[in-house]
Amino acid sequence: MRIRFIFFFMLMAAMNPSYGQQTISQLRETALTFQRQGDHANALLVFSRALQQDPKNMQLLTDVAYTYYLQRDFGKGMEAIRPLVEREDAEVRTFQVAGNIYKAIEEVGACDRMYRRALKKFPESGVLYSEHGELLMARKDLGGALALWEKGIQVDPGHSGNYYHASRFYHFNGERTRSMIYGEIFLNMDSYSARSAEVKSQLLESYKNFFIPNDNARGTLVKKRSGFEEAFRIGMERQRDMASMGIDVYKLIMIRTRFILDWYAGSGKEYPHRLFEQHQYLLREGMFEAYNQWLFGATSNILEYQHWVNTHADDLGQFTYYQRNRIFKMPPGQYYGVGN
Repeated sequence: MRIRFIFFFMLMAAMNPSYGQQTISQLRETALTFQRQGDHANALLVFSRALQQDPKNMQLLTDVAYTYYLQRDFGKGMEAIRPLVEREDAEVRTFQVAGNIYKAIEEVGACDRMYRRALKKFPESGVLYSEHGELLMARKDLGGALALWEKGIQVDPGHSGNYYHASRFYHFNGERTRSMIYGEIFLNMDSYSARSAEVKSQLLESYKNFFIPNDNARGTLVKKRSGFEEAFRIGMERQRDMASMGIDVYKLIMIRTRFILDWYAGSGKEYPHRLFEQHQYLLREGMFEAYNQWLFGATSNILEYQHWVNTHADDLGQFTYYQRNRIFKMPPGQYYGVGN
């Protein structure tokens, strides 16, 4: 019976090619599964079958180029992607894949020109600003890279990559205020990525350095502060006495609690900010300590953090549930860069 069924199915498929035919979306999902498993040859086979139904499909053609990139066949990848970026229907992802391939074969100049053209087409794409900035940073064009990341934050505040790169840049160049704010925004947007531990360590160090008297590094990068930055700096300076005996997670909880209370008694009306609104909410709901433990605890003192976790299971559970079931997103109109 089973042999007869298989024979019948094969006969029907031969007589009617559309019998049992999968849709493009179904074929693409199958190919992407192969791609995620590292089976690039099978991914390419299935993408090819999908392209038989729609040979000019931009999404599929970009998938093929990206599969060649993952396979490290950069020659075929470039051959596949080059005509796509010239098409009117090229997508943001098409330019992303092209950027990856250009960088892999070290065609830096061509990659730079491609990103510039892409940003003219998609001037509000945070991911393109982020990746173009990475390219310029690799070329040692520090000012150009930073300008792109700041612009990406301004025009696409919901993309996390620009906060990550800008916060690291400011941290390593001694600009504490922006490093602290951008770093914490990134951690709320991208809470459990591979980059999180790095940024948490950076954030703790920035807070410590902020309160060092006469820190020569602080303020040398940015010549003109925005009103928001100056208000933040002054608000933090008011908490200096609490930092004078050293910074740990418990001191930071007190410093940051007092800062938020002061902020909403003054500058918060002039400079609404999603990050500080979240601080206020967490304070009101009794989750601010758990939030700060998540930010600073393990980095500050892993043994003390483990003790806190063991003795505050309910508090941690409440915060973890909240964090995993909300999406943190910076809204438009809250960019306070230089001159704003």
